[in-house]
Amino acid sequence: MTGCLRPLIALIMAALLAACASQSASTLGELPRTANASVDQLLQQAAASQSPEEAALLRLGAADKALQEHQDARATQIFGDIDLSRLRPAQQVFASTLLAELALNRNDPKAALTALGHPSLEHLGELPMDQQIRTQTVRARALEADGQTLAAARERILLAPMLQGEASKANHEQIWALISSLPANQVQPAGNDDLAGWLSLAQVVKTPSTLEQQKAAIEAWRGQHATHPAARELPAPLQQLMAITNQPVEHIALLLPQQGPLAGVARALRDGFMAAYYQASQTGQATPSIEVYDSSRVTSMDDFYRQAQAAGIQLVVGPLEKNLVKQLSSRPQLPITTLALNYSDSTQPGPAQLFQFGLAAEDEAHEVARRARADGLHRAAAIVPKGEFGDRVLAAFRQDWQAGGGTVVAAVQIDQPVALAQQIADLMQVRQTGTGGQATRRQDVDFIYLTATPQQAQQVKPTLNYQYAGEVPVYATSHVYSASGDQAQYADLNGVRFCETPWLLDADNALRQQVAKQWPQANGSLGRLYAMGADAYTLAPQLGQLKALPDNRVEGLSGSLSLNSAQRIERQLPWAQFNNGKVERLPAGAQ
Repeated sequence: MTGCLRPLIALIMAALLAACASQSASTLGELPRTANASVDQLLQQAAASQSPEEAALLRLGAADKALQEHQDARATQIFGDIDLSRLRPAQQVFASTLLAELALNRNDPKAALTALGHPSLEHLGELPMDQQIRTQTVRARALEADGQTLAAARERILLAPMLQGEASKANHEQIWALISSLPANQVQPAGNDDLAGWLSLAQVVKTPSTLEQQKAAIEAWRGQHATHPAARELPAPLQQLMAITNQPVEHIALLLPQQGPLAGVARALRDGFMAAYYQASQTGQATPSIEVYDSSRVTSMDDFYRQAQAAGIQLVVGPLEKNLVKQLSSRPQLPITTLALNYSDSTQPGPAQLFQFGLAAEDEAHEVARRARADGLHRAAAIVPKGEFGDRVLAAFRQDWQAGGGTVVAAVQIDQPVALAQQIADLMQVRQTGTGGQATRRQDVDFIYLTATPQQAQQVKPTLNYQYAGEVPVYATSHVYSASGDQAQYADLNGVRFCETPWLLDADNALRQQVAKQWPQANGSLGRLYAMGADAYTLAPQLGQLKALPDNRVEGLSGSLSLNSAQRIERQLPWAQFNNGKVERLPAGAQ
């Protein structure tokens, strides 16, 4: 139905423009008044009217009534029966607003903005306040839906003085939601108007700092901007931040398995955690007491929490075991705030006291999608391992990539090396043009998303070269990088870009150097676990801050860390590229 309506809407817009050209601006005209009539009654009155102007106004009212009753298709068809040349300027504003609302309802913000570009909108300031509010609100919504976040915020700032009560409060919060979602490079205040004030507040909040520093900076901002709307009433997330009781975490339980199949992983996490603790202590920071518990001996989480409470534990870091994390996530609440070092599989929100942090492969699939979008790419082919792991990372990449408007044109799951050449030939649709002729391949692939082991990757890249796709950029997850230091191992990966932890890309990091002196394996792929352990220590006292301000980030050694709405830590990673056997770090956002 939507496809059928679009030509009709285009005709309506053309007719509106023609009507504007022939319309005298001597009088604005009345707006529809339809409160006590149904759609059918208004159409009947229009059909019986002897006045073309009155009939057009009644039909405009009927279209509006249909829209309010969620009958979009009927509203659009009623528009088709309106003699738009009979509409006066105020009525054209009303019609343009209505068309914009219909466009937004079908997720077409560009059509909405086109409708709101009608010349009659010059008269908006002369119309009743409720019409001004309606039109400017839909314009703000359209700008936001079109990705014009700063312009949407500016529109809502202009709208703010017109609003009262709950509408004013909702608009106030929406301004902050828009401003705080802007990337740091767009938060550049200029001048001294309300917009500049909002932007400078966002600068304060986005500056990495402790809870105490953040609170002090916000109070300083309020003192400097005493008459600003946000100074008179802080946005709700900032009110929550200011209300967080400044109780330092003084006693932490580190809950990790000391026996069983996860003992080696747990050991690296524990050593990274304690290394960060000792580093903080050496630099004069206040440090909590740490008590280590063996989760492999825990038979009841209830018993563990009772023991921890009796010992004065304020925060639990762990467990690592997925079954225990799943168990905790299904509870309505926990007695102690807990930072689990793994993720449950549940899509349902867990208890408010549970936070989850891990090195999820899905995070890296999302990171590839984010980076490729930033690099201006649109069409992807995917190569992942065969099996459940490959299914998961491919699903994560596909969901994120398509949600951002990208297309996955093809995907393949690799397993046996003997089949790889044919699989990639099929993926790239390699065809011979004739006997002795040159081969051709598909041209609708901007880049290849790759998740593979180092051994698989060393076969994939040369095979791409052999199958006439060597120049197609490859964006890979960290799984391709062994961090072995063996340059010969990377020779076949020339040009492959991959995301990786700051720990493995920054050999000069002081904590890494300190840890690697005692545990040399921290320079290899196990370094990711040491980094995660260190970050768990850093995150522990900042969970409340991240919850109140989801836009805040912790620049960690396992990535740039933020908290999503499900209280899971998400990682944004730096990028590197294999170049002649060496690993070269790429600048942020560069192609």
